Formats: sequence, structure tokens, C-alpha cells
Amino acid sequence: MSSRKEERKDETTTTTTASSSTNSTSPTEHNAQYRQTVNRALDETRDNIRRSTDEARREIPRYTQAVNEYQEQTIQASREIADNYIDSQKQIINSLQSAWVPFAENTYGVFWNYWVSPRRTTELYARAVSSVADNTIAVTRLVNNTVFANMEAFRTLIQRERDNAKEFSRINVNTAKTWEQSARNTVGNFSS
Repeated sequence: MSSRKEERKDETTTTTTASSSTNSTSPTEHNAQYRQTVNRALDETRDNIRRSTDEARREIPRYTQAVNEYQEQTIQASREIADNYIDSQKQIINSLQSAWVPFAENTYGVFWNYWVSPRRTTELYARAVSSVADNTIAVTRLVNNTVFANMEAFRTLIQRERDNAKEFSRINVNTAKTWEQSARNTVGNFSS
């Protein structure tokens, strides 16, 4: 029990001494306290930034999953569009072929000598449909490649900005040191 009273007495004495010493601090001690306060504030800022970046880093799998889902949905949608288009065109061609091709070939065969055959026209049309479907898939691939290229360009930009920020920081530190040295020289010249 007596040790607790002594501890409290020591704390009170220390607090009183500290408060009395703050009132009579020298400029050097005041500068050191100020520097310590600034350093503490900057360290807290650095810790906050680290927490924020760690939190953002934890979000990366979610973003990656979102990009993957986007690509999968885009590819699946392109496939479905192409499949639906091809199926509809196939049905159109089949219905035209079954009804009109034999009649048209017989009728026009005499005049056109099978040069513009409905079967040939149908085959050309089917190739055009296939080309549209292939182009849809190719466009999807190009869009995905563009997204990845933009992501790569953004990553390069961030890297460059990080390097630039380091260089600006170095320049600022050097400038501050130059100012400090100039101030010391000026104060030294006035003192002598």
C-alpha cells in the first residue's frame, strides 16, 4: 500500500516537474518538442496510409473475381448471341430451301443455267452468317485485350507516378537542407 502512495507521489512530482519545465523550456527544447510532435503526426499519417493500402490489398481478390466474371459473362453472351443468330438463320434458310429452292431452281434453271442458283445463294448466305458470328467472337476478344492493355498501361502509370513522387520527395528534402544550411550560414554571419 505504501508503494502505491509512493508511486502516486512520484507521478505527481513528475507531472509537476514536467509542467513546470514546459513553462520554462528553452528554444532548443521547444524545437525538439515541436519536431517530435510533427514526427508523431507524420508517423500516424503513415500508419493510416498503411492500413488503407492493406485494406485495399485485401479487396484485390474481389476485384479480380469481378473482372473474371465480367469476362466470362461477355464471352458467354457473345457465344449465346452467335448461337441464337446462327440458329435463327439456319431456320430461315431451311424454311426457304424446303419451299422455294426446288421451285426456283426448276424455274430459273432454264434461264440462268444454274449461275445464280438458290442453293448457291443459300450457301453464300450461310457463310456470311458464319462470318458475322466469327466477327462477334473476335470483337469480344479485342475488347478483352483492350481492357487488359488499359490495365497494363494504368499499372505502368502508377509505377511511373511512384518513381516521380520519390524524386519530388528527394528534391524537396534537398531544397529543405539547402535552406537550412543557408539559414545557419546567415545566422552565423550575423552572430559573428
